[in-house]
Amino acid sequence: NETVAGIRDALQRRQAGLGQTDWLAEGEACDIPFDGVAHSEIDRLIRSLDLPLDAVTADIASRRKRLLVADMDSTIVTAETLDELAGFAGVKEKVAGITARAMNGELDFEAALDERVALLTGLGTVTLQQSWERITFTPGARTLVATMSAHGAVTALVSGGFTFFTEKVREELGFTYDQANVLHVADGKLVGTVQKPVLDKQAKVTALNTYARAHNLTPDQAISVGDGANDLPMLKRAGIGVAYHAKPTVRAAARVQINHGDLTSLLYLQGYRKSEFVTRI
Repeated sequence: NETVAGIRDALQRRQAGLGQTDWLAEGEACDIPFDGVAHSEIDRLIRSLDLPLDAVTADIASRRKRLLVADMDSTIVTAETLDELAGFAGVKEKVAGITARAMNGELDFEAALDERVALLTGLGTVTLQQSWERITFTPGARTLVATMSAHGAVTALVSGGFTFFTEKVREELGFTYDQANVLHVADGKLVGTVQKPVLDKQAKVTALNTYARAHNLTPDQAISVGDGANDLPMLKRAGIGVAYHAKPTVRAAARVQINHGDLTSLLYLQGYRKSEFVTRI
């Protein structure tokens, strides 16, 4: 593969000690073992090559993680579930604009959530199910959760969205746990408020720490993934924190990024071979 050969040449020019290229999936993902050069320098080098690929450096001995903590919207599912719900209230464009700014870190998360939910006041709860029926899973999501679960990992879905959706995603994909915000409902309609305190960026860190402690793990034994500004503290807390097709401010702050591949990339970066992948627990 010419791309791999080019990367190896670039590493050799940095006097890195190189091992044999090991293909985890032929033509799709490989390991290039190296030593003698700092990870940060290799990260900068790979990005300077501006290649259409995802490259991540990791310590081989500790890269296979025992806890997955994942965001939901635009990560495990392709859409923003709140934006989809807003479509039934005729305010999708307005809500989506607020969502985009909040996920890029331009707005306070709780204030933006309250503003968007208020726009749904009076919407029938039947629209929750109708919104769910429009939701699709991100390519690789099912394989990521099933494979890590099959190999003994704990998996948690932790979202700034709503429990109605996270419970369904947990049941469908086989997550061990789910956490999210609770919408207030009365007489079959949305009240326009959410239960406090909201699940915000700090709550995501707390969730990661709690799940790790409950299973006698450390945060270093976790891999986390998300796309929005409210995910950044969680990404930084985990042993490997992955910014997945993330917002610009998140990409600027995250060392580990997946900008091209699907969610099975998180398996490859942990050293899983494609032959180890499973799609159902």
